[in-house]
Amino acid sequence: MIKRPYLALLPLCLSLVHSSKAIPPPGVTETTKGNLSLITKSGGIERDYRAGKLTEAQEKIVIALAKKQGVAKVARISTIHFHPSAARGIRVDGAKEVNGREVSYKVLNVNFKPWYHPGGGPRKGDSQMGEFWAGKAYERKKIILRVGETDYLCGSIRDIEIKECEAMLGLFLEGKFTYDPGPRINDKLLDQVDWSKPNRFSKRGNAISAGFPHKGGPGSGFFDLQVEFVGGKLNIKQMFQAIP
Repeated sequence: MIKRPYLALLPLCLSLVHSSKAIPPPGVTETTKGNLSLITKSGGIERDYRAGKLTEAQEKIVIALAKKQGVAKVARISTIHFHPSAARGIRVDGAKEVNGREVSYKVLNVNFKPWYHPGGGPRKGDSQMGEFWAGKAYERKKIILRVGETDYLCGSIRDIEIKECEAMLGLFLEGKFTYDPGPRINDKLLDQVDWSKPNRFSKRGNAISAGFPHKGGPGSGFFDLQVEFVGGKLNIKQMFQAIP
């Protein structure tokens, strides 16, 4: 059992790939992961353009299309990779509505012809504006986890108390955990997980699992952890990585 006294973002490996080294998904480089200058906010909209930058004119079309397809107020625009292909897309998030611990917001996936798969195009029922098209927006719900003074949004919590999830998340964020070393669980793998964006926590009997995305951002895969949490001590038993 190896102790982790320092903070390291952990990547879970939900993969059927048996490898002793963590290999970033195609297209995810240190520049892709670390270029925070492409994440900006102005005019009430946050923009994450790590996968490709939109011009102001293109943004206006995307916002108009989003409103037409069900996103009343745009809060975030992201460009994303469709690994393992070279195609890219655009995701629009609507303003969040909070009801107690539950947060809901609309999401729209937008396609842009120059970035899309060769020969691909709008499907029946899609709405198109210029070279952009999209289906209808869908609703996404998340749960607020509170660690100290900071709130984190979690995709789902199943059969486990929120307080227990918050306690584990706090330990993950601070690097205060141990793990059982192996070919699919080591420091190099653990350093790829984005602990600040928990996908899920679930419990079945005494077995606890947690999911987190890859630090490369949307389209870069995600990780799954099987953990033990006893007496306030957190130990990772297994890691699995999903590589797109």
